[in-house]
Amino acid sequence: MGTPARGAGSGSGPGGSGSAGADARDPGLQPERTRLAWRRTTLSWTVVAILGVKLALMDDTTTAGVTGLALAALLWIGFLAVTHRRIRSLDTARPQVLSVRGALLATGCTVALAVCGAVLIW
Repeated sequence: MGTPARGAGSGSGPGGSGSAGADARDPGLQPERTRLAWRRTTLSWTVVAILGVKLALMDDTTTAGVTGLALAALLWIGFLAVTHRRIRSLDTARPQVLSVRGALLATGCTVALAVCGAVLIW
């Protein structure tokens, strides 16, 4: 009657307050899902870049179209670098959190690519 319930305040396990569970954390499939999400995003970026090339070279080739195409290609390469770095960081047993710089670079590249796409359409 005087023994505590199993896992309740024992210091380890799901209900405990010890740090043994935090040190031996099993990340499970979460890093793999994140890695696959980054790969899907890269594939989407590649499709958008190819469609941008097709759109830029479809009719008359203008200076603005070639400039937008070159800028989109540079953004695509920059996003590939950010993605590759993030995917490689997920290969460790305890992946690090995405840095603020990496998140800003990925977001900036995405917004800039959307602007390039809008310029190519109009």
